Amino acid sequence: MTAVNLGLPLRATAPRASGAGAPPETSGRPDHPGLIDRFGRVARDLRVSVTEKCSLRCTYCMPAEGLPAIPREDLLSAHEIARLVGIGARDLGVREVRFTGGEPLMRADLAEIIGLSAAAAPGIDLSITTNGIGLEHRIHSLVDAGLTRVNVSLDTVDREHFARLTRRDRLPAVMAGIRAAHEAGMTPLKLNAVMMRDTLSDAPDLLAWALENGCRLRFIEQMPLDAERSWLRENMVPADELLAVLSERFVLVEAGRDDPHAPAEEWRVEGWTVDGVPATVGIIASVTRSFCAACDRTRITAEGTVRSCLFGDDETDLRGLLRGGADDAEIARWWRAAMWGKQSGHGMDAEGFAPPVRSMGAIGG
Repeated sequence: MTAVNLGLPLRATAPRASGAGAPPETSGRPDHPGLIDRFGRVARDLRVSVTEKCSLRCTYCMPAEGLPAIPREDLLSAHEIARLVGIGARDLGVREVRFTGGEPLMRADLAEIIGLSAAAAPGIDLSITTNGIGLEHRIHSLVDAGLTRVNVSLDTVDREHFARLTRRDRLPAVMAGIRAAHEAGMTPLKLNAVMMRDTLSDAPDLLAWALENGCRLRFIEQMPLDAERSWLRENMVPADELLAVLSERFVLVEAGRDDPHAPAEEWRVEGWTVDGVPATVGIIASVTRSFCAACDRTRITAEGTVRSCLFGDDETDLRGLLRGGADDAEIARWWRAAMWGKQSGHGMDAEGFAPPVRSMGAIGG
């Protein structure tokens, strides 16, 4: 029998009505307007999950039947999401926002979410992480609403391998979405690929395809965030092994990180350019080369809870404040308190490590 992670939060600490209770403990916190934590990190990158639904069933993320549905009334509305984006940008120092899922294109009102968020936080960078299915039909409305960047998840360009990994034969639809994003001016377009043992041999072909099609590819080490709890460290593909496979076909020169908070380490691909600049391939080595000490992310789940860390199960409920009459200052106070308690890192190397209760599909990327 396979244990399936239902994607349920461990607990929510914030009140369901304004003025009820007090924020989490913040003793020792400096008088800082932003989302600072006890280790001196300041979160400026906001990830907002808008749904748990997805059009694919990637084996490293979701069970074959998908995650349990979140009742519609429990999801944040477009106006509630935009209000939080505005508070984050205006009061808490958030500089960029990415809408995730599940699959954000499963929200029929995604353009409204983006448009209201752009109005609430003028000039802020608004992006989505998507599998690209259906993007060709919606990209223009999203760009018109204020979308500035697109990241597409694509693990292989082998159609058979794609169908086996995602449990859906939809690779042509993903390619159509990528082409449409390019044509709409969403460049440079980034591709995210989770490194899997079954598709490791496809990695050079994926990089070649990305280079030939003007995309910037980033590989991601698989983390223990799958719903079926099948992750084993000995089965994951570490960054060094991937680099060895890619180096059989490409000359790679380590380039480091332009931004110390960026999760991806970059390698120049000798002899290639993208949009007139030297081409690079990135590797997000979340497991073997942890970058937790430089993490600058804060997350809001589709139900409106602040999650300070992918691997921390404590969540602070902002939806109750939004619907209970709290003003922006009170919501910001709770959000700051939630981030002050952020843990130091994911703890995968610690004895007794246990993955979070929620899976990646339920948390939001």
